[in-house]
Amino acid sequence: MQTNFTAEQLRDSHVAESEKILRKCVHCGFCTATCPTFTLLGDELDSPRGRIYLIKDMLENDRPADEKIVKHIDRCLSCLACMTTCPSGVHYMHLVDHARIHIEKTYKRPLSDRLMRSLLAHVLPYPRRFRWALIGAFFGRPFAGAFKAIGGPLAKVGAMLELAPAKAASRVQLEGPGVFAADAPTRKGRVALLSGCAQPVLNPGINDATIRLLQRAGYEIVLPEGEVCCGALVHHMGKEEASLENARRNVDVWLREADGDGLDAVLITASGCGTTIKDYGFMLKDDPAYAEKAARVSALAKDITEFLTEIELGEPVRDPQLTVAYHSACSMQHGQKITRQPKDLLKAAGFNVKDVPEGHLCCGSAGTYNILQPEIARRLRDRKVANIQKTQPDVIATGNIGCMTQIGLGTDIPIIHTAELLDWAYGGPQPEALSHVSGQIAAAE
Repeated sequence: MQTNFTAEQLRDSHVAESEKILRKCVHCGFCTATCPTFTLLGDELDSPRGRIYLIKDMLENDRPADEKIVKHIDRCLSCLACMTTCPSGVHYMHLVDHARIHIEKTYKRPLSDRLMRSLLAHVLPYPRRFRWALIGAFFGRPFAGAFKAIGGPLAKVGAMLELAPAKAASRVQLEGPGVFAADAPTRKGRVALLSGCAQPVLNPGINDATIRLLQRAGYEIVLPEGEVCCGALVHHMGKEEASLENARRNVDVWLREADGDGLDAVLITASGCGTTIKDYGFMLKDDPAYAEKAARVSALAKDITEFLTEIELGEPVRDPQLTVAYHSACSMQHGQKITRQPKDLLKAAGFNVKDVPEGHLCCGSAGTYNILQPEIARRLRDRKVANIQKTQPDVIATGNIGCMTQIGLGTDIPIIHTAELLDWAYGGPQPEALSHVSGQIAAAE
């Protein structure tokens, strides 16, 4: 793609990077075949290629974002399926991230949008605030349908209430910060585990299961003091400074551990967080105090399934005899290019793993997308659930809390984190959600 940026514009590192990305696009349209919003809406401007044209025009002319651009960029899930499909290597993620930063700086959203985005940015990344918010949401949940029926800004409130769990999650057993010693006589290594922000509130059992699994494998686990949200949520809202500040704080925390007692990896159990942390090196490349340090952290970052395939877990102590539909989160398969490892681990543990038809299409969660774009998110969720049901599974496995929450609204099939299923197969307690399939489990015991 030909570009016409001025030398002065290219002095801005964001613009210079975007210009390199734009020049790689050859208008082939392969991206339209795998884009969820284009699949649903059929509008070229709701495809990656269409959005690239809009972004190019906005940046080249150095003009503020307008309502049309904001509409179509907001509809993008950042699922990154287009990057998996693109034969030219267009790094759409960095381009759309730049567009969102530009929108945040130059466009004044309607008051209702500003209030909703501010609420999300000031609640979800903070576990204590989020817990209190869920208490309020519990009482508001019966009115979710009424809010959605009214439509307009209230539809987003209804979508947010609907996502709140019907009952509080069980209390976490292995809460941090702290250090959890290896069970094996000889310690094989030491890792940091990202506690997360929304995940330990919605499902603390995921971190519990991960810690037990790693302890049995001979690893010491640290939940470091001072860790904060990875920054993904505000990053995807275009709030650059807030996301970079979170990244800097986490870099300091994890390198303190790495330079102290040492770290073999920084492990992440929410793939959306993993995609962002692996990008810290890029995000902080212009910060002379943090560029090198952020690159070190990005190199240490691994999804839990990446790490588990590299270590010895021993032999499973159960024969699960369960059919598992594996849902690969977009941030896992497209953002981090992790496709084989989770399924290999589940198969080795004795599960019968089924691929989901149209597995490349997003479930509609996408961070806060299911709140900010509830109608499109609902259509994507229903399509995903219909495809999952075709595999006739006993249980659904995935590696992202957002997908678990989103898909769980559309089906009664238990949806469980991959780490929880592996922990159970290798000697841990039965996940609470598996009570639905007690007959098969009795045969496995």
